[in-house]
Amino acid sequence: MKRLTDHLIVISFDCLSALDFPILQTLPHFQTILQQGSMVERVETIYPSVTYPCHATIVTGNYPNKHGVINNTLLQPGRTSPDWNWFRSAIKTTTLYDEAKKANLTTAALLWPVTGKANIDYNLPEIFANRPWQHQILVSLFSGSPRYQWDLNQRFGSLRNGLNQPELDHFVLESTIHTIKTKKPNLLMVHFTDLDTQRHYHGFSSKEATDAIHRHDERLGRILKALQESGIYENSTVVILGDHSALDESKALHPNVLFQKRNLITTYGSGKINNWRAYCKSCDGSAYIYLKDKQDQATFAEVKQLLDELLMDPESGIETVLSGEQAADMGADGDCAFMLEAKQGYFFLEDHQGEYLKNITARDVADNKKYTLACHGYSPKKENYQTIFMAAGKGIRQNVRLPFARLIDEGPTFARLLGVDLGDTDGKIIEELLTL
Repeated sequence: MKRLTDHLIVISFDCLSALDFPILQTLPHFQTILQQGSMVERVETIYPSVTYPCHATIVTGNYPNKHGVINNTLLQPGRTSPDWNWFRSAIKTTTLYDEAKKANLTTAALLWPVTGKANIDYNLPEIFANRPWQHQILVSLFSGSPRYQWDLNQRFGSLRNGLNQPELDHFVLESTIHTIKTKKPNLLMVHFTDLDTQRHYHGFSSKEATDAIHRHDERLGRILKALQESGIYENSTVVILGDHSALDESKALHPNVLFQKRNLITTYGSGKINNWRAYCKSCDGSAYIYLKDKQDQATFAEVKQLLDELLMDPESGIETVLSGEQAADMGADGDCAFMLEAKQGYFFLEDHQGEYLKNITARDVADNKKYTLACHGYSPKKENYQTIFMAAGKGIRQNVRLPFARLIDEGPTFARLLGVDLGDTDGKIIEELLTL
């Protein structure tokens, strides 16, 4: 299969929404992409619409229940900070970067989720120290390309302020520019999280979020300039995408509080979980309900009765309750017993002590980062909840505006641009965008 481009640059602006288009079209560097290329106005995300499953979908063309990354974090009941799906081993199918490597193409990834220990030539994975004895730089070095990361840290590490934004994206941008100029990879995937962070802590339409979009435009301009200065601009394809949108919320739901009251979760005297029969695993705007023993019919019936009661209560904050089979039909984890969808304005947390419902204030968000003012994870069917896709350069038609595509269609489209094949995917190539 013939390659349509020599260099594919995939830029993920986490939490970029279709609703951002009125701003994007006024900014100079987004304008450049729009004028020289094409776009999809509304892209349907996946379920649950959280970052790690979304980014695994983008590089596989599959729904979570096929590629295997069914949530950001692992099911670890009682852990204050569960581990994330950091490692490539969490993905059960092939990926865009795997197939690019097989085709002897050079690959690079900067803070792209679920790439820890992946076979990528230049890999700065998204991973953080999650144990008191771990050191951030060492955790990153051992999960990616050590020499490459060490060099980037020596050059640009002073730009970082821990994991805080916008400093982290400043570091990622300089690392991306350096990688383009010195490595000229055939596939480069970069993940910026500034906008997502601002929306979480300040709200969807906040000034902080708008400022982040303007910073993203400046970042895009710097990347375009780097491609020109390195002499590969004419043979490159630049893609800009979001993984999900976000919705404002102000009420946190804690189903595990109800589970504990019914002895479905039991604790030590200190309040730590020592056993559980049912557990609510948050995906922010949605949540999985898992049974420790999937064959435990008595617990299943008890949980179902409780969820039926919540569904009948207009104050419960729960919009729908799906069975495991219905969740699988949506592309989510069919191993759950149930899947909950929150009403707009609500989201789920995993706390098992306190009140079932907590009203969230700006002070709560400032004091504890588990609280947010906007989040995602909701059903892709929610109103005004689509993301966006735009592309320009080699292999991309000009002035095509498609009204709709799906996140699962992006991976097969990227594979076609690089002349590789992801196999039997849930998504399909968006041929209307390509100069086939």
